[in-house]
Amino acid sequence: MNKRPTIRDVAAMAGVSVATVSRVLSGDYPVANATRTKVQRAVRELDYVVNAHARALSGSTSNVVALVMYDVVTPFFAFIASGVEYQATESDRLCLVCTTHGDPDRELEIVKLMREQHADAVILVGGVNMTDDYRERMYRYAKGLEDAGSRLVLCGRPSLGPDFPAITVEYDNAGGAFSATSHLLSSGHRRIAMLGGPIGNTTFDARLDGYRRALEAFRTPVDPALITHGDMSQDSGFRQVQRLLADGVEFTAIFAANDFVAAGAMRALRAAGKSVPDDVSVIGYDDTPFAPELTPALTSVHLPHEELGRTAVKLALQRGDGSARQHVMLGTHIAMRDSVRPLI
Repeated sequence: MNKRPTIRDVAAMAGVSVATVSRVLSGDYPVANATRTKVQRAVRELDYVVNAHARALSGSTSNVVALVMYDVVTPFFAFIASGVEYQATESDRLCLVCTTHGDPDRELEIVKLMREQHADAVILVGGVNMTDDYRERMYRYAKGLEDAGSRLVLCGRPSLGPDFPAITVEYDNAGGAFSATSHLLSSGHRRIAMLGGPIGNTTFDARLDGYRRALEAFRTPVDPALITHGDMSQDSGFRQVQRLLADGVEFTAIFAANDFVAAGAMRALRAAGKSVPDDVSVIGYDDTPFAPELTPALTSVHLPHEELGRTAVKLALQRGDGSARQHVMLGTHIAMRDSVRPLI
């Protein structure tokens, strides 16, 4: 079996030193164009592949941007991933996608592995359950990334504080929920059911907070009977509405914590013989691609998904004083469609 070519083989074929080959491959040092051409030709002819572990041991980064998220099929994550991949490509970086399926321990282990591999940046996407243990361990890993010249980016989740060694790129999550609920209240609705997500998750806790603040702003009592929780799937939305109807809870509108739940809620209402929006108005969150295709077309809170991803990479690859602790908040807006009917 043929032996894999080494950096010494490249140097011998190009007629240069090993150090010169290393400089050409790293791209961090000036090298004469003729010399660079000879080295690159030798690399191609030998089909030489850079040893990532050796590069990590040398202290240089790996030109990899690691994206860590729940899954790759949910539109919220998929569109952010699209923005990350686009900007990573523009910046001559490879985008590595890792999924956790909601396991915080797996997320932490991926961060640790990417630190060992000297990734240029590690981008964590979406909400998480913030425990004291999680914060303490994440601080250690974030500091390790920063010390190694890398960056940790919290994308679509709140900052862990001004002294936390990470970039935060988030959207106005609670503000979007406040606007959605306020839109229903301004349309005359007072009995608004909130179909929420898992308790303790930063994303859905913030959306519940925005819902509560809007009711308070309109001097409308918060009725606990109108607030339910589920797993953010269509089936969960269906079951939550079924439960409200079975319990005899009166409502004229629904604010669903994402569009999947809203779609399930609309299905449950139709099954119960109720019309949207004539009997019950519905508003969702995330403005996923299927929202305009529902019947009726779903009014939803629009998120800047791709901009979140692009901004995360741009900030992560910046170098300079203070860049490791930047905090960017992007705005949201309501995509108005046909699922909300004014009562006044």
